[in-house]
Amino acid sequence: MALSDALIHFAYRLQASSRYAGTKGFFHRLLADPRSHRRALYDAAMIVLVLTSVFLLIYEVRHELGPWSNAFEAFVVAVFIVEYLLRMWLYSDSHAILIEHWEHAELAGTRFRPAPALWAVVKRKLAYMATPMAIIDLLAILPGYRPLRFLRIFLLFRLLKLFRYARNLSAFGEVLLEKRFELFTLSIFVGSMVLIAAVAMYLFEAEQAHPRVSSMMDALYWAVITITTVGYGDIVPQTTEGRIVAMVLVFAGIAVISFATSIIVMAFHEKMGELRDNRVFSNVERLSGVTIVCGYGRIGQVVAERLAAGRDPFVVVDRNPEAVSLAHRHGYLAVAGDATNNTLLSNLGLGRQASRILCLTHDDVSNVYITLTARQVSPDILIVSRANKAETGRKLTQAGADHVVRPYEVVGHMAAEFIGQPVAFEALYDVITRARGIHLEPVRVTPGSWLDARHVGDIDFVGQHLMLFGVIRPHASPEAAGLDRYELRDAHFYFNPGADFALHAHDILMVVGHQASLFRLKEALGQRRPFWKPSR
Repeated sequence: MALSDALIHFAYRLQASSRYAGTKGFFHRLLADPRSHRRALYDAAMIVLVLTSVFLLIYEVRHELGPWSNAFEAFVVAVFIVEYLLRMWLYSDSHAILIEHWEHAELAGTRFRPAPALWAVVKRKLAYMATPMAIIDLLAILPGYRPLRFLRIFLLFRLLKLFRYARNLSAFGEVLLEKRFELFTLSIFVGSMVLIAAVAMYLFEAEQAHPRVSSMMDALYWAVITITTVGYGDIVPQTTEGRIVAMVLVFAGIAVISFATSIIVMAFHEKMGELRDNRVFSNVERLSGVTIVCGYGRIGQVVAERLAAGRDPFVVVDRNPEAVSLAHRHGYLAVAGDATNNTLLSNLGLGRQASRILCLTHDDVSNVYITLTARQVSPDILIVSRANKAETGRKLTQAGADHVVRPYEVVGHMAAEFIGQPVAFEALYDVITRARGIHLEPVRVTPGSWLDARHVGDIDFVGQHLMLFGVIRPHASPEAAGLDRYELRDAHFYFNPGADFALHAHDILMVVGHQASLFRLKEALGQRRPFWKPSR
């Protein structure tokens, strides 16, 4: 088999290998994924390792540590080398580059030449080696070579590795990199001012009888110290001209520091939102059964309060930064952004960690677009959407919403009920708002549980100070004959069924009662203890 055929065959085998993809994905989550819990643990371990190795290398300058220190340094260097090679491996997919060149040659009808393809692979690896952090990683290995003592100066680069592992330091480096044009422009201005002031000071001060500035290096040193407003006072101008130059340079230094500070502060202000969002994404990554609440208005705040009271994990998404800040003050996970963005919903784990999304914005158009986006990202996600207008409900259903809530219509019905039945309205209002500690909670009948195939009369609701409001049954389950039911989207609802009502798996019991009683019921279900009405 020719070399080119062997390379392409090997490249396709790697591309089709699930084990290779899984291994690379594992190391990507460990070394590069900012939302991975494993990376957080790895970064913490590497920070401890770097600081320990630096401390020992410094301590060893004046003290003898023994052979164990050499073994520890060898271990540290080995870890650094393995990490360097792994990061170079993750930087690019060499097999994908080879396949790309081979397919291009096939399409063009030319002969595939392995040399250009291999050179493209090497160039990608060299591109990684030329990145600042890769250079720092490489130089951090050098202090471990004991015979050459002067290499200890590269110990500073081992400290610079902390920029890779500490998120805050890494963010500072990213800010400087993003503002490199502004900082480069500022550095040119500062360099010009330093050079002009140094030349002027040398010309004015060097001809004095006992000059404080006797060389150009002295003038440069004085100019740098003065423009940074440090002013050690070891070099003081003696001539009137030199003092004028010093005054001008001091004012220039104040302007330079103010300008540099404003650049960095503005950059950090822009970066803080991204860092906060990444932390939210990382927290969501560790949860399950998350609910995404889109919109933190009046309805969104009530829903978030209920979810928090029930200890259900959720995250708030709102375009308004003030609403997001309010959610943060309430102690909730929140992200400022557009919920119609596929990337944002994917980062929030839609379809993975997030199993429900609530579209609660005040704009019906936004709710429709959020529903469309969410359904596109995850076909199995549960979508509950708010409709402010009656005609929007059908559009939301067509867009993929599982349930549509019309809050203004509900309020209108409740107001009408209050006129005719004020006592019933007050009771219903207490249940909905939990004003007197009364809750309406769903209890699911899981397959094989003790509720499965039992009758409602077998459950001692009265003894537990509870009341069965109704039963929601999926369309796939058998219907209860002879009972009126209310049709829902994918289920039907039986209001206040009798004692002979037979329960089936996947039924949902809507139970009304105080929180303590509901907790005891759910605790009994979780422990699978009997919960029967005592026989007489």
